Amino acid sequence: MAANTSTLLTASELVAAYSTGELSPVEATRAALRAIEEHDGDYNAYCLVDAESALGQAKVSEARWRDGHPVGWLDGVPTSIKDMFLTQGWPTLRGSKCIDPDQPWEVDSPVTARLRENGLVLLGKTTTPELGWKGVTDNPLTGITRNPWDPALTAGGSSGGSAAAVAAGMGELSVGTDGGGSVRIPASFCGIVGFKPTYGRIPLYPASPFGALAHAGPMARSVDDVALLLDVLALPDVRDPGAMPPSVGTFREAVRRDVRGLNAAFSPRLGYVDVDPEVAQIVAALVAALADAGLHIEETDPGFADPKDAFDVLWSTGAAKWLDTFPDGSAERIDPGLREVWEQGLTYSAADYLAANAERAALGILMGEFHTRHDVLITPTMPIAPFEAGVDVPPGSGMRSWPEWTRFSYPFNMTQQPAISVPAGFTSAGLPVGLQIVGPRHSDDLVLAVAKLVEEIQPWPTDRPAAPRG
Repeated sequence: MAANTSTLLTASELVAAYSTGELSPVEATRAALRAIEEHDGDYNAYCLVDAESALGQAKVSEARWRDGHPVGWLDGVPTSIKDMFLTQGWPTLRGSKCIDPDQPWEVDSPVTARLRENGLVLLGKTTTPELGWKGVTDNPLTGITRNPWDPALTAGGSSGGSAAAVAAGMGELSVGTDGGGSVRIPASFCGIVGFKPTYGRIPLYPASPFGALAHAGPMARSVDDVALLLDVLALPDVRDPGAMPPSVGTFREAVRRDVRGLNAAFSPRLGYVDVDPEVAQIVAALVAALADAGLHIEETDPGFADPKDAFDVLWSTGAAKWLDTFPDGSAERIDPGLREVWEQGLTYSAADYLAANAERAALGILMGEFHTRHDVLITPTMPIAPFEAGVDVPPGSGMRSWPEWTRFSYPFNMTQQPAISVPAGFTSAGLPVGLQIVGPRHSDDLVLAVAKLVEEIQPWPTDRPAAPRG
């Protein structure tokens, strides 16, 4: 795909160009908007674009840079936000026909507020499956979101719009949500970096019906950019009583920590996941390179069984709680798969929920003990490469639900640990594969630093996906 030079830069490189006057926020924003206009018809990453507002923000940022007073490390960087975050002046429809767009939209979520306060340019909102309920991105309202590396394939989900936007140069940064892998799945499928930090690191409002599974996470094309964006997103907000206190130091500094010599566990299957042989080979080769670079790597499994049954209880009861607030008649208008989850959630009792939550807590304790021996855990992010767009499970797989093909991701929502997906390489068909790094709770800085080492020993492509075929 032909792209303006500024859309080939990372956010960090853009800001460096702003500081020298080589580029301006207005030029970068125009380039991002042009990329959206030229390519989003193929990918459907955006459900809302506000060019007038974005250019207005960019002009104000340009004046700050000209006067030598940018308001933050990412001032003027074109950015998108998933349509799960409340945004003053823009509807937050969450991919649903059942949410009325014609109502006052007067509140910014903590994520949106921090982006504005730090001068980032908000381009628009990215697509999500309805209520962010599954691991691919399509919904009854805006249709199917496609992968920039091959538009016949899924971008993953539920933050698929954000991942596709970043991968295709339609904004340098985005913020997604992750309740079962929804930042890491599309990051793996689209060949970018997606980080789910420790639960509570990024304040959320309103509280998610999915409870302690729900995280927000930065998405970008480099680890440095993710660290910079996390510094912005992790600032406190009084509306989230469960949010963590501000971190000591900054993530933009911590990402450069020397991690050579640390102990890493490599679990190719977590003990129970069926992994595509080509994906397994790509990840294993990168892990071997990490060992050569100085990580002490032991191949071992954490020692837990697949917690899918408990996850299903937690996930479906959260969905049922949310959908019970929808208007009468909504069951006939929502995604049929989401309706099944709603109905499933209504079958569980309070005792079922408490038992699932107890299993979640026990899993967290097990992983806490595991990390007394291993600083980080490394796995594939996804056991498969991207598959056909518009379906919930890989065709011909015999699977019925999205957690069946995302078994590396949702356990670490249950444990509330930080987990990042970074590019590991490409299949023979040219499709991205991701590597996942998981750390103990509150070790966001460590996870980012190990991810930075991956980036250093295996630089990722600087070009964009090819133009859509056919």
